[in-house]
Amino acid sequence: MKTPLLAIFASSLIALSNSALAAETPFAIAIHGGAGTIEKARFTPAQEKQYRAKLTEAVETGYKVLQQGGESLDAVTAAITVLEQSPYFNAGRGAVYTYDGGHELDASIMDGRNREAGAVAGVKHIESPIKLARLVMDNSVHVMLSGQGAEEFAKEQGVELIENNLFDTEPRYKALLKAKQKLEKAKATSKEYQAAHKALPSNYKMGTVGAVALDKNGNLAAGTSTGGMTAKRYGRVGDAPVIGAGTFAENESCAVSATGHGEYFIRYNVASDICARVKYQNKTIEQAGDEVINQVLAPIGGTGGVIIVDTKGNISLPFNTSGMYRASKSNTQATYVGIFNDE
Repeated sequence: MKTPLLAIFASSLIALSNSALAAETPFAIAIHGGAGTIEKARFTPAQEKQYRAKLTEAVETGYKVLQQGGESLDAVTAAITVLEQSPYFNAGRGAVYTYDGGHELDASIMDGRNREAGAVAGVKHIESPIKLARLVMDNSVHVMLSGQGAEEFAKEQGVELIENNLFDTEPRYKALLKAKQKLEKAKATSKEYQAAHKALPSNYKMGTVGAVALDKNGNLAAGTSTGGMTAKRYGRVGDAPVIGAGTFAENESCAVSATGHGEYFIRYNVASDICARVKYQNKTIEQAGDEVINQVLAPIGGTGGVIIVDTKGNISLPFNTSGMYRASKSNTQATYVGIFNDE
């Protein structure tokens, strides 16, 4: 009887040891749905509930992938797809209007294992830009494809093109009309137009969705998707599809997805700057994120925020606006959902 008992005891110890190791393996996800002038007074209780429910759905969708042992890239893609399908956020179905009354969408994704990345810019007939960005990364020799070329690639990959007006929503159209009224008054000269555009409220200039994740294998990933800037012209492209500006991930430091006034995030290389501070200055993601968002960007008028996750599953969600749609979850942290800056 001794041998079986010893065998049972030994197997129990192994099981407990494996269980402890599994519990110590970190995995985490964070998402955002845009930052800006997001104030509680502008929401009805029903609207706030709807936004929180969609943020919860997105973060839980991504977390489930991680919990089941899936890759961070798949978790990021799944979470962003949920947000792209919602009219509440400026990406996919909720994309804002260009000055000419259409929709031009951008997205990017990055693999922290090897810095592989894919991005699309200015696409007009793609239901899920983040999925197309993933195809660019996986199935092309390029990093970024734009406009008609990106859509030709999409067709080759079996992606069905949709009509641009399927992105139409009444609230976004009303926002376009208001923006154009302000801009038309200053159309006399190019300088006056530029001044008027700079004077537009920040909500006309931002709005993005994104996700960052760490999987059980220790791999990081980041992705970002957007409908761009209300009343944008001339094929303008923001930071969302720009690797290093709106999206960055590497296993040696962290994963970042940004949302805000894209021109500033491009000029200051925000996403990769945060990770560089973590990697080369041994800063925590809280320190690095705060420095870039509140000490570098805020003084020069760069409004917005980022979501960050590091290799230990730590999460940071800094922003310098009155609100940022955000949510996070990890194997050590319960689901968190926030909208306003006091929560």
